[in-house]
Amino acid sequence: MSPPPSSKLALVVVLAASAWACRSTNSVGLPSPPPGVALQRITVTSKSFSSNGTIPVDYTCDGADRSPQLTWSAPPQGTKTFAIITDDPDAPGGDFFHWVAFNIRGDVTSIPEGTDTSELGGISAINGFSRPGYNGPCPPKFELHSYIFRVWALDGPIEVRPGGNADDVQAAMNGHVLGVGALVGTFSH
Repeated sequence: MSPPPSSKLALVVVLAASAWACRSTNSVGLPSPPPGVALQRITVTSKSFSSNGTIPVDYTCDGADRSPQLTWSAPPQGTKTFAIITDDPDAPGGDFFHWVAFNIRGDVTSIPEGTDTSELGGISAINGFSRPGYNGPCPPKFELHSYIFRVWALDGPIEVRPGGNADDVQAAMNGHVLGVGALVGTFSH
């Protein structure tokens, strides 16, 4: 007897998350905590879609293409800013970044849907579409892709050159990460 499709999807998501934890997502590797600091876990949820659930069309290129609502648990002590990085690890050319924002105020624990992160002190880096801000899921037709919304707690603001991208932000975060959490959603046309 074959497991139900929802069990298969949950297994795929768990395996993908495990693989992510064991690999580098860019040329500089995963951002690390300051020396002697243990990385803490942040729980990320959304009113827009459930964990491992389908991302509604309004948050994709087929709809309004607005960012989903995100909420995260209390950050580790010493958190001064947050970064949000959303990527599609299933993209044909490897990780494709849909949202890269940093220096979001450390007192923020929720972002309403469609928010410009500059309203929260944030700065948008350039995403995979060569634009700042959010651009939602837009996989090749008939392909189911996973999208990982990561929230990073940092010990202070980071410096990134104007026009910087995900690699630049992750390099700047290195040595400043206090905690990280992820929410995974899926989408297919």
